Amino acid sequence: MNEKAKVLILGLSFLTCLVLAYAENILFFQSLGNIFANPWTAVLVVFSHNVLAVSLIIFGMTFYVRYVLTFLPKEKFGYIVLQHPRLFAFIFTVMILAISILRANTLLRIEFLVNTILVILLLSIPQGVLEGYAIFLAINKTLEKNMTKKNIVTIYSLFLLAAILEVSFIQILLATLAK
Repeated sequence: MNEKAKVLILGLSFLTCLVLAYAENILFFQSLGNIFANPWTAVLVVFSHNVLAVSLIIFGMTFYVRYVLTFLPKEKFGYIVLQHPRLFAFIFTVMILAISILRANTLLRIEFLVNTILVILLLSIPQGVLEGYAIFLAINKTLEKNMTKKNIVTIYSLFLLAAILEVSFIQILLATLAK
């Protein structure tokens, strides 16, 4: 099988994974209330959800690298991202974190005072930093074509710590709101 066919199969596989991830995302957000009833289940589910998301990012970036190298060998525009992986990884990470914050605010569906939302955002910073760094590392290492098993273990470990922090924070928030 030639390189172009491999890249096309990789692209179709990526699209299939995107559809499956969309279905998982819908199920995840529809069952949030049930998930957080048990903290250990919540950690496992949040961790799994985040691992699926970052794996999809790695998969997509791998497809992009292989596509550019195979189909755009002489085009300078396609190589900008490959030539500046840290900058792209930083911009992409900021974009993902911004979307996550906006999505979290719409999911709450509880009207808080502005001060309360600011406190929640400030308390979420450690978890956001861990997830942000893991996303940055995943994108940067993939674009540099330097992803190793050790990098993957590091990325997934950061997401495990972030899941523990996130679930702990949500449990504290739920306990506080219940009073």
